Amino acid sequence: MSDSAGTMKLAFWLLALLLAGLGIVFLIAAGQGNAVIRLVIGGVCLAAAAALVYLPRMQPIAHTHVHRMELDMPGQVSIKGFECKSCGASLDSKSLKIVSGAAQVNCPYCGSSYQLEEAPKW
Repeated sequence: MSDSAGTMKLAFWLLALLLAGLGIVFLIAAGQGNAVIRLVIGGVCLAAAAALVYLPRMQPIAHTHVHRMELDMPGQVSIKGFECKSCGASLDSKSLKIVSGAAQVNCPYCGSSYQLEEAPKW
């Protein structure tokens, strides 16, 4: 658990304790007059305290985002082998990944990583 999550949980517990105490005070005071309003306020305070104890125990919902990128190449494109700039090893398509819209090469032999640059066509 991170430090900020622990601080937040402690704040919830303290607020729940305060609300529960306030709710009990209103329920006891209901016997002195204005019983309906004091019972309602006491009940709401106790319900809010229970919610503050229960809510931090709930597990967050994990969201998974899948992004699919397609590369539209102009003209006729063929795949041919290429070599690592650092060690000269022959690389295949598994060594190529798209990172932030740019082609990046990760050499499995020497561990080097660099951005693939296209030579000008003129």
